[in-house]
Formats: sequence, C-alpha cells, structure tokens
Amino acid sequence: MVILCVEDEDPQLELRKMLFESAGFEFVGARRGPEALELFRTKDISVVVLDYWMSGMNGMELASEMKRLRPTIPIIMLSGFPSLPGEGVGVVDAWFLKGRVEPEALIERVGELIKRNPT
Repeated sequence: MVILCVEDEDPQLELRKMLFESAGFEFVGARRGPEALELFRTKDISVVVLDYWMSGMNGMELASEMKRLRPTIPIIMLSGFPSLPGEGVGVVDAWFLKGRVEPEALIERVGELIKRNPT
C-alpha cells in the first residue's frame, strides 16, 4: 500500500516517512501541491496524508483536485485548525489536529481507510 504524504516542512515529511515505512507502508513524499498532483496522477496511491497550510496551494484545494481526479482515494488532512472547515465536508475522509495526533492513531486511521476502500 502506497501512502502519499504532502508536507512543506522537511522535518515533518521525514518523520512521516519513518512512521509510515516502519508500519510497513510504501512512502511517497511531496513538498508542494503541483508535485503531489503529478505523483497522484502517476502512482498507484492508496491513501493521501496532507498538510492544510502549504505554499502555493492549500491542502483543501489540493484535496479537491485529487477527489476530482480519483474520488475513491481516501484523504487525511492534518491541520492546526481544531475542526474541519465547511469546505472540507465531502472532500476529506479524516481530519487530525497537527502536532497533537498520536502516530498510532494516524497509522490506525490509514489502515481503516485502506480496509474500507481497497484499491
């Protein structure tokens, strides 16, 4: 199973890489929206985990475009916002408060979404 993680902060991207690989997932990382969209179009992605705030394109814009391209691929959003903004309903499959999400909870949710939507 391939996890696409989109994060513009290198230390966070590296931490997620270690987390997902240690859980047995194949990891693909991107720092910006356009790069993530190219990977999303060309790779067999199982789940997307992305940051809300990124330079050039925010996470909700990116998630909306990904859902337009491949509506069945689950998307998990990480954000500093305590709750999902209204525009995220129907676009994002899970929402976690960035900096407060336990790694185990993130891995568990990814697993649940994969089981619910096998690709």
